Amino acid sequence: MTALLVTLTVVEIVVVLIVLVYYLARIAGSLRRTSVLLGKVAFGVRAIETQCSVIGPSVLTVNEQLGGIAGALADLTQLADAAAAAAPTDRQH
Repeated sequence: MTALLVTLTVVEIVVVLIVLVYYLARIAGSLRRTSVLLGKVAFGVRAIETQCSVIGPSVLTVNEQLGGIAGALADLTQLADAAAAAAPTDRQH
């Protein structure tokens, strides 16, 4: 009886080890595929970074120009307000 129990225990240990090896191999394959996909993503991000690197200086130039335009519009608004205040309010049609 003891020999049968020892044999069944050894068979059970072997089955558990086979199942562990199988799932570890599946996990390793999944990690390899994930690694390949992450490499592709990193390559794409680097390409986007390279293509967008010229945007930074252009944005600074555009912001400077928009600041000048905003200042000019503020001045025009003040002139228009002053002209409206100086104009006669009685209009006859």
